[in-house]
Amino acid sequence: MRIATLTLLLAASAAVQAQDAAFQRCLAAMQPHAAARGIDAASFARYTADLQPDPTVLPLLDAQPEFTTPIWDYLAGLVDDQRVADGRALLATHRDLLARLQAEYGVDPETVVAVWGVESDYGRVTGKRALRTSLATLACEGRRQSFFRGEFLALLSLLQSGDLADPHLTGSWAGAFGQTQFIPSTYARIAVDGDGDGRRDLVGSIPDALASTANYLRRAGWRRGEPWGYEVRLPAGFDATLAGRKAKRPLADWVARGVVRVDGGAIAPSQAPAALLLPSGPKGPAFLAFANYDAIYSYNAAESYALAIATLADRLRGGNGIAAAWPTDDPGLSRAQRRELQTLLLTRGHDIGQADGMIGSATRRAIAAEQQRLGLQPADGRAGRRILDALRASAPAAPAPLPSSTAFALPTAYPSLLQSPSPTSRKALNKMQEVPGLALGKFEGLDALLVDTPLAKAAVSLFGGQVVSFAPAGQADVFWLSPLRASLPTPIRGGAPVCWPYFGRQGQTNEVPAHGFVRTLPWQLVAARREADGTVVLELEPPALQDLALRLRMQLRIGRTLEQRLSTTNTGPAPVRFTEALHNYFRVSDVAAVRIEGLDGLTFLDKNDGGNAHVQRGHWDLHDPRDPGRADRLFPGAGGSYRLVDPGLRRRIDLDVQDGRSVVVWNPGEAGAARMADVGAHWREFVCLEAANAGPDVVELAPGATHALVQTIAVSPLD
Repeated sequence: MRIATLTLLLAASAAVQAQDAAFQRCLAAMQPHAAARGIDAASFARYTADLQPDPTVLPLLDAQPEFTTPIWDYLAGLVDDQRVADGRALLATHRDLLARLQAEYGVDPETVVAVWGVESDYGRVTGKRALRTSLATLACEGRRQSFFRGEFLALLSLLQSGDLADPHLTGSWAGAFGQTQFIPSTYARIAVDGDGDGRRDLVGSIPDALASTANYLRRAGWRRGEPWGYEVRLPAGFDATLAGRKAKRPLADWVARGVVRVDGGAIAPSQAPAALLLPSGPKGPAFLAFANYDAIYSYNAAESYALAIATLADRLRGGNGIAAAWPTDDPGLSRAQRRELQTLLLTRGHDIGQADGMIGSATRRAIAAEQQRLGLQPADGRAGRRILDALRASAPAAPAPLPSSTAFALPTAYPSLLQSPSPTSRKALNKMQEVPGLALGKFEGLDALLVDTPLAKAAVSLFGGQVVSFAPAGQADVFWLSPLRASLPTPIRGGAPVCWPYFGRQGQTNEVPAHGFVRTLPWQLVAARREADGTVVLELEPPALQDLALRLRMQLRIGRTLEQRLSTTNTGPAPVRFTEALHNYFRVSDVAAVRIEGLDGLTFLDKNDGGNAHVQRGHWDLHDPRDPGRADRLFPGAGGSYRLVDPGLRRRIDLDVQDGRSVVVWNPGEAGAARMADVGAHWREFVCLEAANAGPDVVELAPGATHALVQTIAVSPLD
């Protein structure tokens, strides 16, 4: 048996070596073609020296969702309320830019923003695969090698020219990347410099990305001022064989055949060519499509994709979406509904990771198991309305027991550190590179790092490493800081306390402080710099606690937005489990008059109800019957994007979270605040919306591994 196993291992090793050798020969064979494109030998060697094939991209050639997913599932996830709300907000934010692009290219703002939303969820999801690796692999293996060889060489040209600065750039498996997902050859031909800085940067520049999208559509035949098409209703007995994107007929011909607009509007007969689309057959929705639909279609040649952009653009204009029902008794789910479904699966003990709205193999296996248990057929693992409704109807499962392995002993040095001053002195600050806009001073009586630039003002308390103020240019302070706070070392009430390496009393004894060790210790500034756009970047650390195998570093990027990154590293020999939170106290006009979006459909554990599970219905506000004037909700497996809408201050605060699987909403209410000396009558002035890994969302960190919880806070005015 051992000999047979060894033989198999040797054979596998030989196969891998042969594959690598073939890959290297393929790369070498591309060098003359690269030279013909102006890529010098040194650059080619630099960009290919570290490449190894990635065979996992090959199966994706035949698994594109535009062609493998039912259209009602595809559109449900891409044209949902969350994407519409985000798109409308971005239309307002970039109103002047989009108006300029419309004047220059003739493409309306809603269509440009719809492409941005469908392609990358407005820049949030741009792909995680190494572009050079994916394209080199596809250039050397599988079908369409010639096409991908051209894309690989186009990518190297963009890197050599300086349009792209990062050779480790990531994107989709097929080579699309950036805010609006251009492939390299399209980037080379179509991309434009929309912000006037001399570079075509579709990765980091929103003006460049949106201008390039408008340019693409214009060059694809976009007609200024014309619609893409509209939904129609067919007469009984209509000949469905007349449908098809290429089977164009004069609009007058469709009118003569009894085709009418689904909204009752008249169709003016003309000789304009139009195609009838029946994406799910004659029993589903029908559309008449014109030349602008073809321009959208050319962006990614798939009917479901083009309809996603077209219908999202319609909704951004204020439309209600597709009127006719899809021919299915099990409609698709929005992303919020998918996250709700995953949360219900998690509460039933299925190990599917986090509730991120991405339906992968683990989620499908769990769905199939629940379909079988509930007697739903077919037990195919599909995430549809039927399984969601069935799980909603069944009693919520009890919360998972909190693992005791998150318990920590009080570090030996902790008591002596409580009253210690921060090692960050003026002398230490002066030893660093001079950072314009950064000073050491006082904020509300606290020793703090003070940032004052044209982009923003901020203050970071050295006690607790706590952001206590952030005010982007032209905006009021994002954070609330209690005017009744107690003297140090009592924790600071307000700002953004760092709760680490545990949140609340999860698994802890009463011998340790609530919400972790570091919020009551002096922190040290270890690095600072100012970037070209004026953003100030700070890195801080709490003192190392020798009894603790975990080390923490925090990076703050203070500019037009505030990005806060907590990086935890396990320096010990064994895995460690921990929880964490960035306990944001957001300043509001009146907590009873604000709402939080992005929670609809999620399951929450209600501390005011003994930790029982419930489902959030609609946006959160303090008038929910379950929250009579106070709230303490932990949402496990949450979605990562939330919006605090404050009509009184006429602003919204967007909170985007990465690698934080939980979010907490908290306000003590009048009765609870009366028992808190540092809140009292000020309870109406804040609401806590906290990025976290807490409750059942425990982080397990292997020896030597690092985990980063990241939150980004952006502020913009309400219309």
